[in-house]
Amino acid sequence: MTIKSNKKMKDIAKNLLIERGATIEEIANIVFELQKKYIPSLTMVDCTDAIERVLDKREVQNAVLTGIELDKLAEENKLSEPLETLINSDNPLYGIDEILVLSIVNVYGSIGFTNFGYVDKLKPGIIGTLDEAGKDPNKCNTFLDDIVGAIAAAAASSIAHNFEEDEE
Repeated sequence: MTIKSNKKMKDIAKNLLIERGATIEEIANIVFELQKKYIPSLTMVDCTDAIERVLDKREVQNAVLTGIELDKLAEENKLSEPLETLINSDNPLYGIDEILVLSIVNVYGSIGFTNFGYVDKLKPGIIGTLDEAGKDPNKCNTFLDDIVGAIAAAAASSIAHNFEEDEE
């Protein structure tokens, strides 16, 4: 077996996000809301570009593939107990969903971490929609909502870092 090129992996990760109900535009809306008061000239293009940069990273692609696969396996009842119940019910004490996505936000330092904590708590936009949809007994978004939140947090952090560099 060969590992796919970075471009193919990125495309697979993006397609999985879309298939599971999270578009780049919806994630960009969260990024925009996180950064608009700090960068008045911010555009949606800036936000989608930042998301694309985040999705270029292999550790991000790996987290997307792993988390979504676990959600899908839980939906299909293909995990062993007690893991099946923990993931399928999005058990609040499980926490591995948040741990997995720290690999995404840690790429962008402490601002990535704090941005993620903020969106994980508030669940704005598509994050809240995915979280609610995951409460359907036939749907599992335990990892997906956190993945989307981490991508948004990382993209917002990337924008903040680049804005600071532009200011210097």
